[in-house]
Amino acid sequence: MDGKTRFHDFDLPVPIMHAIADLKFEYCTPVQANLLGKTLKGKDGTAKAQTGTGKSAGFIITILSRFMDKQRRIKPQKGSPRALILAPTRELVNQIEKDFRQLAKYTPIRILSLFGGLGYKQQQADLKDRVIDVVVATPGRLIDFMYQKKISLKQIEILVLDEADRMLDMGFIPDVRKIVYATPHKQHRQTLFFSATLTDEVLRLAKSWTQEDAVMVDIEPEQVTAKSIEQLIYITTETDRFKNVFNLIDQEQLKRVIMFVNRKDTANRVSEKLERYGINSGVLSGDVSQNKRFRVLEDFKRGKVAVLVATDVAARGLHIENISHVINYDLPYEPEHYVHRIGRTGRAGAKGISVSFADEESSFHIPNIEAVLGHSLNCEYPPESLSRALPEPKFRQKEKKSSLQRRPRGKSYKGKPRRPAGGNKRYAGSQGKRPPMKKQAGEKKPTGSKKPSRE
Repeated sequence: MDGKTRFHDFDLPVPIMHAIADLKFEYCTPVQANLLGKTLKGKDGTAKAQTGTGKSAGFIITILSRFMDKQRRIKPQKGSPRALILAPTRELVNQIEKDFRQLAKYTPIRILSLFGGLGYKQQQADLKDRVIDVVVATPGRLIDFMYQKKISLKQIEILVLDEADRMLDMGFIPDVRKIVYATPHKQHRQTLFFSATLTDEVLRLAKSWTQEDAVMVDIEPEQVTAKSIEQLIYITTETDRFKNVFNLIDQEQLKRVIMFVNRKDTANRVSEKLERYGINSGVLSGDVSQNKRFRVLEDFKRGKVAVLVATDVAARGLHIENISHVINYDLPYEPEHYVHRIGRTGRAGAKGISVSFADEESSFHIPNIEAVLGHSLNCEYPPESLSRALPEPKFRQKEKKSSLQRRPRGKSYKGKPRRPAGGNKRYAGSQGKRPPMKKQAGEKKPTGSKKPSRE
Protein backbone atom coordinates (compact mmCIF):
# COMPACT_ATOMS: atom_id res chain seq x y z
CA MET A 1 0.00 0.00 0.00
CA ASP A 2 1.37 3.40 -1.00
CA GLY A 3 2.27 5.82 1.77
CA LYS A 4 2.64 3.13 4.43
CA THR A 5 5.91 2.06 6.02
CA ARG A 6 6.81 -1.63 5.97
CA PHE A 7 8.98 -3.35 8.54
CA HIS A 8 11.14 -4.42 5.59
CA ASP A 9 12.01 -0.73 5.11
CA PHE A 10 14.13 -0.90 8.27
CA ASP A 11 17.39 -2.81 8.45
CA LEU A 12 16.20 -5.22 11.15
CA PRO A 13 18.11 -8.39 12.10
CA VAL A 14 16.85 -11.55 10.42
CA PRO A 15 15.68 -13.27 13.66
CA ILE A 16 13.46 -10.28 14.44
CA MET A 17 12.03 -10.18 10.91
CA HIS A 18 11.32 -13.91 11.20
CA ALA A 19 9.24 -13.31 14.36
CA ILE A 20 7.47 -10.33 12.76
CA ALA A 21 6.52 -12.54 9.81
CA ASP A 22 5.16 -15.20 12.18
CA LEU A 23 2.90 -12.55 13.73
CA LYS A 24 1.79 -11.51 10.21
CA PHE A 25 2.90 -7.92 10.79
CA GLU A 26 3.60 -6.19 7.47
CA TYR A 27 2.92 -2.48 7.82
CA CYS A 28 3.99 -0.23 10.70
CA THR A 29 1.42 1.67 12.73
CA PRO A 30 1.84 5.49 12.76
CA VAL A 31 3.65 5.33 16.12
CA GLN A 32 6.04 2.64 14.90
CA ALA A 33 6.70 4.38 11.58
CA ASN A 34 7.52 7.69 13.28
CA LEU A 35 9.59 6.21 16.10
CA LEU A 36 11.60 3.33 14.64
CA GLY A 37 13.47 5.45 12.11
CA LYS A 38 14.98 7.43 15.01
CA THR A 39 15.06 4.98 17.91
CA LEU A 40 16.85 2.29 15.88
CA LYS A 41 19.67 4.84 15.54
CA GLY A 42 19.82 5.32 19.31
CA LYS A 43 17.73 8.49 19.62
CA ASP A 44 15.44 9.11 22.60
CA GLY A 45 11.71 9.24 21.94
CA THR A 46 8.57 10.70 23.54
CA ALA A 47 5.23 9.54 22.19
CA LYS A 48 1.62 10.36 22.94
CA ALA A 49 -0.03 7.04 22.23
CA GLN A 50 -2.85 5.00 23.70
CA THR A 51 -3.13 1.24 24.01
CA GLY A 52 -3.63 -0.40 20.64
CA THR A 53 -1.29 1.88 18.68
CA GLY A 54 1.51 -0.69 18.51
CA LYS A 55 3.82 1.21 20.84
CA SER A 56 4.84 -1.96 22.71
CA ALA A 57 6.10 -3.62 19.53
CA GLY A 58 7.91 -0.36 18.71
CA PHE A 59 10.05 -0.27 21.83
CA ILE A 60 10.51 -4.07 21.91
CA ILE A 61 11.89 -4.05 18.35
CA THR A 62 14.20 -1.17 19.33
CA ILE A 63 15.58 -3.12 22.31
CA LEU A 64 16.03 -6.36 20.38
CA SER A 65 17.74 -4.67 17.43
CA ARG A 66 20.24 -2.89 19.65
CA PHE A 67 21.09 -5.98 21.67
CA MET A 68 21.42 -8.19 18.60
CA ASP A 69 24.03 -5.77 17.25
CA LYS A 70 25.94 -5.51 20.54
CA GLN A 71 25.32 -8.85 22.24
CA ARG A 72 28.90 -10.07 21.78
CA ARG A 73 30.49 -6.89 23.12
CA ILE A 74 29.00 -6.95 26.62
CA LYS A 75 29.41 -9.80 29.06
CA PRO A 76 26.02 -10.29 30.77
CA GLN A 77 25.92 -10.39 34.56
CA LYS A 78 23.42 -11.85 37.00
CA GLY A 79 21.14 -9.24 38.57
CA SER A 80 22.26 -6.53 36.11
CA PRO A 81 19.81 -6.14 33.21
CA ARG A 82 20.70 -4.09 30.14
CA ALA A 83 17.18 -2.77 29.52
CA LEU A 84 14.39 -1.77 31.89
CA ILE A 85 10.71 -1.36 31.02
CA LEU A 86 8.52 0.28 33.70
CA ALA A 87 4.73 -0.10 33.57
CA PRO A 88 2.03 0.86 36.11
CA THR A 89 0.04 -2.38 36.43
CA ARG A 90 0.63 -6.10 36.73
CA GLU A 91 -1.63 -6.79 33.76
CA LEU A 92 0.41 -4.51 31.51
CA VAL A 93 3.71 -6.01 32.72
CA ASN A 94 2.39 -9.48 31.97
CA GLN A 95 1.23 -8.42 28.48
CA ILE A 96 4.54 -6.72 27.64
CA GLU A 97 6.44 -9.86 28.64
CA LYS A 98 4.15 -11.95 26.41
CA ASP A 99 4.67 -9.58 23.44
CA PHE A 100 8.41 -9.54 24.05
CA ARG A 101 8.69 -13.32 24.01
CA GLN A 102 6.81 -13.49 20.71
CA LEU A 103 9.19 -11.03 19.04
CA ALA A 104 12.34 -12.42 20.71
CA LYS A 105 11.70 -16.14 20.20
CA TYR A 106 14.45 -16.49 17.57
CA THR A 107 16.97 -14.44 19.58
CA PRO A 108 19.03 -15.24 22.71
CA ILE A 109 17.64 -12.17 24.52
CA ARG A 110 16.14 -13.07 27.93
CA ILE A 111 13.39 -11.20 29.81
CA LEU A 112 12.10 -11.32 33.38
CA SER A 113 8.93 -9.71 34.75
CA LEU A 114 8.77 -8.34 38.30
CA PHE A 115 5.42 -7.42 39.83
CA GLY A 116 3.67 -7.65 43.17
CA GLY A 117 1.09 -10.13 44.38
CA LEU A 118 2.68 -13.29 43.01
CA GLY A 119 5.93 -15.25 42.85
CA TYR A 120 8.13 -13.15 45.14
CA LYS A 121 10.56 -15.96 46.00
CA GLN A 122 10.71 -17.15 42.39
CA GLN A 123 11.46 -13.64 41.12
CA GLN A 124 14.15 -13.27 43.79
CA ALA A 125 15.71 -16.59 42.77
CA ASP A 126 15.64 -15.63 39.07
CA LEU A 127 17.51 -12.40 39.79
CA LYS A 128 20.11 -14.31 41.78
CA ASP A 129 20.63 -17.32 39.52
CA ARG A 130 19.78 -16.25 35.95
CA VAL A 131 21.42 -13.88 33.50
CA ILE A 132 18.68 -11.45 32.43
CA ASP A 133 18.95 -8.97 29.55
CA VAL A 134 15.61 -7.18 29.99
CA VAL A 135 13.45 -6.55 33.06
CA VAL A 136 9.84 -5.37 32.81
CA ALA A 137 8.49 -4.31 36.19
CA THR A 138 6.03 -2.34 38.24
CA PRO A 139 7.71 0.40 40.31
CA GLY A 140 6.80 -1.01 43.75
CA ARG A 141 8.25 -4.49 43.28
CA LEU A 142 11.38 -3.15 41.57
CA ILE A 143 12.03 -0.69 44.42
CA ASP A 144 11.70 -3.58 46.88
CA PHE A 145 14.40 -5.60 45.11
CA MET A 146 16.60 -2.50 44.77
CA TYR A 147 16.50 -1.87 48.54
CA GLN A 148 17.49 -5.50 49.11
CA LYS A 149 20.35 -5.09 46.60
CA LYS A 150 18.99 -7.99 44.54
CA ILE A 151 19.18 -5.96 41.32
CA SER A 152 21.54 -3.33 39.94
CA LEU A 153 20.52 -0.77 37.31
CA LYS A 154 24.04 0.52 36.63
CA GLN A 155 24.28 -1.36 33.32
CA ILE A 156 20.98 -0.11 31.88
CA GLU A 157 21.37 0.90 28.22
CA ILE A 158 17.69 1.41 27.36
CA LEU A 159 15.01 2.73 29.73
CA VAL A 160 11.34 2.53 28.71
CA LEU A 161 8.63 4.35 30.67
CA ASP A 162 5.25 3.07 29.50
CA GLU A 163 2.00 4.87 30.38
CA ALA A 164 3.75 7.58 32.35
CA ASP A 165 0.52 9.51 32.87
CA ARG A 166 -1.04 6.46 34.49
CA MET A 167 1.95 6.11 36.84
CA LEU A 168 1.51 9.79 37.70
CA ASP A 169 -2.20 9.27 38.47
CA MET A 170 -1.43 6.24 40.67
CA GLY A 171 1.19 8.11 42.72
CA PHE A 172 4.19 6.11 41.46
CA ILE A 173 6.31 9.05 40.31
CA PRO A 174 8.41 9.33 43.54
CA ASP A 175 9.37 5.65 43.14
CA VAL A 176 9.93 6.12 39.41
CA ARG A 177 12.32 9.01 40.12
CA LYS A 178 14.37 6.81 42.47
CA ILE A 179 14.51 4.13 39.79
CA VAL A 180 15.51 6.54 37.02
CA TYR A 181 18.26 8.06 39.19
CA ALA A 182 19.64 4.55 39.82
CA THR A 183 20.26 4.13 36.07
CA PRO A 184 23.11 5.81 34.14
CA HIS A 185 22.70 9.50 33.27
CA LYS A 186 20.38 10.21 30.34
CA GLN A 187 23.40 11.10 28.20
CA HIS A 188 24.62 7.51 28.62
CA ARG A 189 21.37 5.65 28.03
CA GLN A 190 18.51 5.63 25.53
CA THR A 191 15.13 6.64 26.99
CA LEU A 192 11.72 5.94 25.44
CA PHE A 193 8.80 7.74 27.10
CA PHE A 194 5.16 6.86 26.37
CA SER A 195 1.98 8.49 27.67
CA ALA A 196 -1.68 8.49 26.63
CA THR A 197 -1.84 12.20 27.46
CA LEU A 198 0.81 14.92 27.39
CA THR A 199 -0.17 17.30 30.17
CA ASP A 200 2.27 19.97 31.35
CA GLU A 201 3.38 17.78 34.25
CA VAL A 202 3.90 14.75 32.01
CA LEU A 203 5.90 16.85 29.54
CA ARG A 204 8.12 18.13 32.37
CA LEU A 205 8.89 14.54 33.34
CA ALA A 206 9.64 13.61 29.73
CA LYS A 207 11.95 16.59 29.31
CA SER A 208 13.86 15.84 32.53
CA TRP A 209 14.44 12.17 31.62
CA THR A 210 15.12 12.37 27.86
CA GLN A 211 17.76 14.17 25.84
CA GLU A 212 17.09 17.48 24.08
CA ASP A 213 17.03 15.96 20.59
CA ALA A 214 14.41 13.32 21.50
CA VAL A 215 11.91 12.66 18.71
CA MET A 216 8.33 13.69 19.57
CA VAL A 217 5.37 11.70 18.21
CA ASP A 218 1.81 12.84 18.84
CA ILE A 219 -1.00 10.49 17.77
CA GLU A 220 -4.37 12.21 18.19
CA PRO A 221 -7.35 10.33 19.66
CA GLU A 222 -9.20 10.49 16.33
CA GLN A 223 -6.54 8.26 14.86
CA VAL A 224 -6.76 5.61 17.56
CA THR A 225 -10.52 5.37 18.04
CA ALA A 226 -11.40 2.62 15.62
CA LYS A 227 -14.04 3.55 13.07
CA SER A 228 -15.37 0.01 13.39
CA ILE A 229 -16.64 0.74 16.94
CA GLU A 230 -20.31 1.70 17.15
CA GLN A 231 -20.75 4.06 20.11
CA LEU A 232 -24.02 4.71 21.96
CA ILE A 233 -24.92 6.37 25.27
CA TYR A 234 -28.17 5.61 27.07
CA ILE A 235 -29.50 8.36 29.34
CA THR A 236 -30.88 6.56 32.40
CA THR A 237 -31.16 6.91 36.16
CA GLU A 238 -29.22 5.39 39.04
CA THR A 239 -32.33 3.36 39.94
CA ASP A 240 -32.85 1.88 36.46
CA ARG A 241 -29.25 1.44 35.37
CA PHE A 242 -28.68 -2.16 36.49
CA LYS A 243 -32.04 -3.18 35.04
CA ASN A 244 -31.08 -1.64 31.69
CA VAL A 245 -27.68 -3.35 31.71
CA PHE A 246 -29.07 -6.76 32.65
CA ASN A 247 -31.74 -6.63 29.94
CA LEU A 248 -29.13 -5.65 27.34
CA ILE A 249 -26.88 -8.60 28.22
CA ASP A 250 -29.76 -11.05 28.63
CA GLN A 251 -31.76 -10.15 25.51
CA GLU A 252 -28.74 -9.91 23.22
CA GLN A 253 -27.24 -13.08 24.75
CA LEU A 254 -23.87 -11.35 25.04
CA LYS A 255 -20.95 -13.67 25.81
CA ARG A 256 -17.82 -11.50 25.44
CA VAL A 257 -18.36 -8.31 27.42
CA ILE A 258 -16.04 -6.06 29.41
CA MET A 259 -18.00 -3.80 31.75
CA PHE A 260 -16.17 -0.83 33.26
CA VAL A 261 -16.98 0.79 36.60
CA ASN A 262 -15.24 3.55 38.53
CA ARG A 263 -15.00 1.94 41.97
CA LYS A 264 -13.84 -1.41 43.34
CA ASP A 265 -16.90 -1.80 45.57
CA THR A 266 -19.15 -1.12 42.57
CA ALA A 267 -17.37 -3.87 40.64
CA ASN A 268 -18.02 -6.39 43.41
CA ARG A 269 -21.64 -5.33 43.85
CA VAL A 270 -22.49 -5.41 40.13
CA SER A 271 -20.78 -8.78 39.63
CA GLU A 272 -22.69 -10.30 42.56
CA LYS A 273 -26.00 -9.03 41.16
CA LEU A 274 -25.23 -10.42 37.70
CA GLU A 275 -24.45 -13.81 39.23
CA ARG A 276 -27.68 -13.69 41.21
CA TYR A 277 -29.63 -13.28 37.97
CA GLY A 278 -27.80 -16.11 36.23
CA ILE A 279 -25.06 -14.27 34.29
CA ASN A 280 -21.55 -15.64 34.84
CA SER A 281 -19.22 -12.78 35.67
CA GLY A 282 -15.79 -12.09 37.10
CA VAL A 283 -14.14 -9.10 38.76
CA LEU A 284 -10.85 -7.47 37.82
CA SER A 285 -9.81 -4.74 40.24
CA GLY A 286 -6.97 -3.72 42.52
CA ASP A 287 -8.36 -5.79 45.41
CA VAL A 288 -8.21 -9.07 43.49
CA SER A 289 -5.15 -11.24 44.20
CA GLN A 290 -2.78 -11.98 41.34
CA ASN A 291 -3.63 -15.68 41.25
CA LYS A 292 -7.32 -14.89 41.03
CA ARG A 293 -6.71 -12.24 38.32
CA PHE A 294 -5.02 -14.76 36.08
CA ARG A 295 -7.75 -17.30 36.75
CA VAL A 296 -10.55 -14.82 35.98
CA LEU A 297 -8.85 -13.68 32.77
CA GLU A 298 -8.30 -17.27 31.68
CA ASP A 299 -11.95 -18.15 32.37
CA PHE A 300 -13.03 -15.08 30.40
CA LYS A 301 -10.83 -15.96 27.44
CA ARG A 302 -12.19 -19.53 27.44
CA GLY A 303 -15.81 -18.38 27.61
CA LYS A 304 -16.54 -19.65 31.11
CA VAL A 305 -17.19 -16.05 32.17
CA ALA A 306 -19.48 -13.94 29.98
CA VAL A 307 -18.95 -10.54 31.61
CA LEU A 308 -15.70 -9.18 33.03
CA VAL A 309 -16.49 -6.33 35.45
CA ALA A 310 -13.38 -4.17 35.68
CA THR A 311 -12.06 -0.92 37.06
CA ASP A 312 -9.65 1.22 35.04
CA VAL A 313 -6.75 -0.91 36.31
CA ALA A 314 -7.74 -3.21 33.42
CA ALA A 315 -8.46 -0.51 30.85
CA ARG A 316 -4.88 -0.55 29.62
CA GLY A 317 -2.74 -3.53 28.85
CA LEU A 318 -5.56 -6.00 28.26
CA HIS A 319 -5.21 -7.86 24.96
CA ILE A 320 -8.23 -10.13 24.59
CA GLU A 321 -9.52 -10.97 21.15
CA ASN A 322 -13.12 -10.92 19.93
CA ILE A 323 -14.63 -8.63 22.57
CA SER A 324 -18.10 -7.94 21.16
CA HIS A 325 -19.19 -5.22 23.59
CA VAL A 326 -17.68 -2.75 26.01
CA ILE A 327 -20.22 -1.47 28.53
CA ASN A 328 -19.50 1.62 30.59
CA TYR A 329 -21.66 1.03 33.65
CA ASP A 330 -20.09 4.26 34.90
CA LEU A 331 -18.81 6.97 32.60
CA PRO A 332 -15.13 7.56 33.45
CA TYR A 333 -14.06 10.61 35.45
CA GLU A 334 -11.29 11.36 32.94
CA PRO A 335 -12.46 11.67 29.31
CA GLU A 336 -9.26 10.08 27.98
CA HIS A 337 -10.14 6.89 29.86
CA TYR A 338 -13.21 6.55 27.65
CA VAL A 339 -10.90 6.06 24.66
CA HIS A 340 -8.83 3.48 26.54
CA ARG A 341 -11.92 1.55 27.61
CA ILE A 342 -13.69 1.27 24.28
CA GLY A 343 -10.39 0.33 22.64
CA ARG A 344 -10.85 -3.17 24.07
CA THR A 345 -13.33 -3.89 21.26
CA GLY A 346 -13.18 -3.31 17.51
CA ARG A 347 -9.54 -4.40 17.29
CA ALA A 348 -7.74 -5.25 14.06
CA GLY A 349 -10.65 -3.95 11.99
CA ALA A 350 -13.26 -6.17 13.66
CA LYS A 351 -16.67 -4.70 14.45
CA GLY A 352 -17.21 -3.64 18.05
CA ILE A 353 -19.96 -1.99 20.07
CA SER A 354 -19.58 0.40 23.00
CA VAL A 355 -22.66 1.08 25.14
CA SER A 356 -22.45 3.60 27.98
CA PHE A 357 -25.01 4.42 30.66
CA ALA A 358 -25.18 7.99 31.94
CA ASP A 359 -27.25 8.76 35.03
CA GLU A 360 -28.24 12.07 36.59
CA GLU A 361 -24.68 12.90 37.67
CA SER A 362 -22.38 11.27 35.12
CA SER A 363 -24.19 12.76 32.10
CA PHE A 364 -22.25 15.97 32.76
CA HIS A 365 -19.08 14.13 31.59
CA ILE A 366 -20.42 13.64 28.05
CA PRO A 367 -19.32 17.05 26.63
CA ASN A 368 -15.75 16.47 27.88
CA ILE A 369 -15.65 13.03 26.24
CA GLU A 370 -16.96 14.48 22.96
CA ALA A 371 -14.27 17.17 23.10
CA VAL A 372 -11.54 14.52 23.36
CA LEU A 373 -13.06 12.45 20.55
CA GLY A 374 -13.60 15.45 18.31
CA HIS A 375 -17.17 14.50 17.45
CA SER A 376 -20.57 14.18 19.10
CA LEU A 377 -21.91 10.92 20.51
CA ASN A 378 -25.30 9.36 19.90
CA CYS A 379 -27.29 9.82 23.12
CA GLU A 380 -30.80 8.44 23.58
CA TYR A 381 -33.16 7.00 26.16
CA PRO A 382 -33.18 3.21 26.60
CA PRO A 383 -35.82 1.41 24.51
CA GLU A 384 -38.76 -0.22 26.25
CA SER A 385 -37.11 -3.64 25.95
CA LEU A 386 -34.28 -2.52 28.26
CA SER A 387 -36.72 -1.12 30.81
CA ARG A 388 -38.50 -4.39 31.57
CA ALA A 389 -38.71 -5.43 35.20
CA LEU A 390 -36.02 -7.75 36.48
CA PRO A 391 -36.97 -11.44 36.65
CA GLU A 392 -36.91 -13.48 39.83
CA PRO A 393 -33.30 -14.04 40.97
CA LYS A 394 -31.98 -17.50 40.17
CA PHE A 395 -29.81 -17.49 43.27
CA ARG A 396 -30.48 -15.98 46.66
CA GLN A 397 -28.09 -13.41 48.00
CA LYS A 398 -25.85 -14.76 50.72
CA GLU A 399 -26.49 -13.02 54.02
CA LYS A 400 -23.78 -12.59 56.60
CA LYS A 401 -24.77 -13.46 60.17
CA SER A 402 -24.46 -10.64 62.65
CA SER A 403 -22.97 -11.14 66.08
CA LEU A 404 -26.51 -11.23 67.51
CA GLN A 405 -27.39 -14.18 65.25
CA ARG A 406 -24.38 -16.26 66.22
CA ARG A 407 -24.86 -19.33 68.40
CA PRO A 408 -24.18 -18.69 72.14
CA ARG A 409 -21.46 -20.68 73.84
CA GLY A 410 -22.51 -24.09 75.11
CA LYS A 411 -25.61 -24.36 72.90
CA SER A 412 -26.20 -27.36 70.69
CA TYR A 413 -24.99 -27.49 67.10
CA LYS A 414 -26.95 -29.66 64.64
CA GLY A 415 -28.45 -31.58 67.58
CA LYS A 416 -25.08 -32.40 69.12
CA PRO A 417 -24.21 -31.08 72.60
CA ARG A 418 -21.09 -28.96 72.81
CA ARG A 419 -18.34 -29.68 75.28
CA PRO A 420 -18.63 -27.44 78.31
CA ALA A 421 -15.89 -25.03 79.21
CA GLY A 422 -13.02 -26.77 80.90
CA GLY A 423 -11.54 -28.83 78.13
CA ASN A 424 -11.49 -32.59 77.77
CA LYS A 425 -14.74 -34.51 77.60
CA ARG A 426 -13.77 -37.06 80.29
CA TYR A 427 -13.29 -34.26 82.79
CA ALA A 428 -16.68 -32.69 82.01
CA GLY A 429 -17.73 -32.87 85.66
CA SER A 430 -14.72 -30.99 86.93
CA GLN A 431 -15.94 -27.60 85.61
CA GLY A 432 -12.50 -26.72 84.33
CA LYS A 433 -10.63 -27.75 87.49
CA ARG A 434 -7.75 -30.16 87.51
CA PRO A 435 -9.06 -33.68 88.25
CA PRO A 436 -8.01 -35.22 91.61
CA MET A 437 -5.04 -37.55 91.47
CA LYS A 438 -5.81 -41.20 92.11
CA LYS A 439 -4.22 -42.81 95.19
CA GLN A 440 -1.66 -45.45 94.29
CA ALA A 441 -2.06 -48.96 95.69
CA GLY A 442 -0.37 -49.36 99.10
CA GLU A 443 0.11 -45.63 99.57
CA LYS A 444 -0.82 -44.30 103.03
CA LYS A 445 -2.24 -40.88 103.62
CA PRO A 446 0.12 -38.79 105.84
CA THR A 447 -1.20 -37.65 109.23
CA GLY A 448 -0.45 -34.55 111.24
CA SER A 449 2.70 -32.68 110.41
CA LYS A 450 4.69 -35.78 109.58
CA LYS A 451 5.99 -36.01 106.08
CA PRO A 452 5.29 -39.14 104.05
CA SER A 453 8.06 -41.67 104.17
CA ARG A 454 10.46 -41.73 101.22
CA GLU A 455 11.24 -45.38 101.86
